[in-house]
Amino acid sequence: MGYLLASPVRRLWQDPTSIVAPYVREGMTVFEPGPGMGFFTLELARRVGASGRVVVVDVQREMLDRLKRRLAKAGLLERVDVRLAPAHSMGIADLAETIDLVFAFAVVHEFPSIRTFFLEAAESLKPGGRMLLAEPAGHVTAAQFESELADAARANLHPVDRPAMRRSRAALLQ
Repeated sequence: MGYLLASPVRRLWQDPTSIVAPYVREGMTVFEPGPGMGFFTLELARRVGASGRVVVVDVQREMLDRLKRRLAKAGLLERVDVRLAPAHSMGIADLAETIDLVFAFAVVHEFPSIRTFFLEAAESLKPGGRMLLAEPAGHVTAAQFESELADAARANLHPVDRPAMRRSRAALLQ
């Protein structure tokens, strides 16, 4: 499945450059939960530049190993902190108030506790930090997305924009 999600064909409906560009700039620290094989991670690493950093967390060691190989091949491995997550947490307590942007693309619905996800993510954000939340419209209904936004609000993350993203339900939270 990881190869399918990282496929160049996916760029036909979800171009990482155009999705990431409005939210990421050089020097930022970006957190990406559930990166898989890095469909967005490589573009995030390019955008943050040599002075920035991307932190990724996944529960699948195999995906992280493949992601590291892709990052190394692209010359971007030194910009990315690759972490294996524990079973019931993202394991990011050390990132408290250090993240400029949480890039949560097609991943929140996979978490065992969506409320825990938003609490941990909110704690990682710097004051004024943001989260780009996007869920696949084919997997997450409008009602489920609104429920996710309610869980985000409980963590004090509120929509400031509803960007249009093909085949996705999306919100920019702050």
